Amino acid sequence: MSNPKIIIAIAAILLAIAVAAGAFGAHALKNILSAERLETWQTAVQYHAWHALGLMLIALIGTQFEIAITWPASLILAGIVVFSGSLYTLCLSGIGWFGAITPIGGLAFIAGWVVLAVQFFREAF
Repeated sequence: MSNPKIIIAIAAILLAIAVAAGAFGAHALKNILSAERLETWQTAVQYHAWHALGLMLIALIGTQFEIAITWPASLILAGIVVFSGSLYTLCLSGIGWFGAITPIGGLAFIAGWVVLAVQFFREAF
């Protein structure tokens, strides 16, 4: 994932999916899921959307500052898939162990942002 145009396209698709997931939760799931599960769904949507925007930002600043973005972009994408994906699956299936893999996605988010910061620090010094 080093082509900024492809990363931006993927991020735009992910943002569309986040909007659809939010609407699905608000309308189709509101009478099906418990209040706790709806909150979990909303958490998944929020992290999904924020990190899809972040993925777009990584592509743009990678181009602007001419730094490698493959690792940060890949880690953020993995975070969206694992973090939000596991929460969506947990809510829809009720299978509790999906919640156990959610922190792996969170670690991918953190690692993606840390790798991006390290790359900028390397360029600055």
